[in-house]
Amino acid sequence: MKKYIISLFFILFTYNLQSQVLIALLLGDKLNSGKIEFGLDGGFNFSTISSLESDHWKNDFNLGFYFDIKMKDQWYFNTGVLVKSSLGADQLTSSDLEQLGVDFSYLNTDKGDFTQKISYFLVPALAKYRFDNQLYLEGGPQFGLMYKAFVEYNYDIDGNSARVREDNKEAVNIMEVGAVAGIGYRLLEGLGWTIGLRYHYGFTNVYKNNSSAKNSSLFLKVNIPIGVSEDKKAAIDTIKDANREKKMKKKEARKSKKNTQ
Repeated sequence: MKKYIISLFFILFTYNLQSQVLIALLLGDKLNSGKIEFGLDGGFNFSTISSLESDHWKNDFNLGFYFDIKMKDQWYFNTGVLVKSSLGADQLTSSDLEQLGVDFSYLNTDKGDFTQKISYFLVPALAKYRFDNQLYLEGGPQFGLMYKAFVEYNYDIDGNSARVREDNKEAVNIMEVGAVAGIGYRLLEGLGWTIGLRYHYGFTNVYKNNSSAKNSSLFLKVNIPIGVSEDKKAAIDTIKDANREKKMKKKEARKSKKNTQ
């Protein structure tokens, strides 16, 4: 009963945050303030599952939104939701398929690859420290709610590609809890986009009948602020103007040096 209550709370929480992103896209800079930054979170992840025979990493695209909330000095609290995020493993073996309880015996499986795909809503709750040189470190827990899981068979026959899916959602635990550590850099002297690298290691079991199967994923991410305040816009324009002026001076210096030779 407790498990279902937690799941219901997570669903309502995630739905509420997804509603907030739609509102934020309409309100723009009204959501952002001096202490709160909102934006889009996108990128790619490379994932695998321990205890499976396959050691091939699956790659997929991520999309969601984030909040950076300033706590004190250079400390921030980072949260949000990846609303499109798929973990799993690629190139599963016949032993893996048997372990996962999926049956593709009705197909000729000699000319394709099997992939486990598990879709989660992922919610980080991280402490982030920003250094003066615009690098940052972050770490903390990350929570996931599974909403879809299947094994996909992709194959090519005589130049024609196709795919077949077998649902195995019932074999996957609905909750995912893990730890995250990350590093990144903020462009435009701390006022532009953020590029980063984040690693997630799961503590909970991926499958109900396997106590040693854990998620492991590496995220390459880009954060894009939405609705930047007028003060930040002015600061960004100042930096861009300074960079353009610097380039012009370098160009003139090279031209002058060339003329004197």
